[in-house]
Amino acid sequence: MELPAVNLKAIVFVHWLLTVFACMYPWLPDAYTWANFSVVAMGVWAVAQKDSVDATSMFLIGVIITVVTDILLFALYFADGESRTEQSAARDLFRFSSGMAILSLLLKPLSCFFVYHMYRERGGECTISLGAFRPGARDRSSYQTIDHQDALPEQDKVPPRSY
Repeated sequence: MELPAVNLKAIVFVHWLLTVFACMYPWLPDAYTWANFSVVAMGVWAVAQKDSVDATSMFLIGVIITVVTDILLFALYFADGESRTEQSAARDLFRFSSGMAILSLLLKPLSCFFVYHMYRERGGECTISLGAFRPGARDRSSYQTIDHQDALPEQDKVPPRSY
């Protein structure tokens, strides 16, 4: 199945715009702003260095981390922000700001999917293996023991020269 061509610039721009809209009303703490704009900066780095696997992996990891932090921050601060604007004129601004923050959160897994494929196209490899955490999962058959020497190479069988 062929993936649609999604430009990394478009992903970074959409997340920047949604973060700006989410920060229009101050219902979220500064941690949200710092985390999301830092990830956008990593995205700009990934756009600037087109062949860099490191930039793309840092952007991907940053987006994954902000998914978790966004969920926590929304759970902690949404009710307070809603109660503060219940009877005020800023209620619509809060609704717009929170809606853009939620939309940004909903788009992040899709962005992770596309950025991961860009990471693979740039030559990155997924080195996470759950088999490494199981006891006895290592294959040690290719290792050579150092306790004893079974067969010496031909160069070691030659007697030393006297000078």
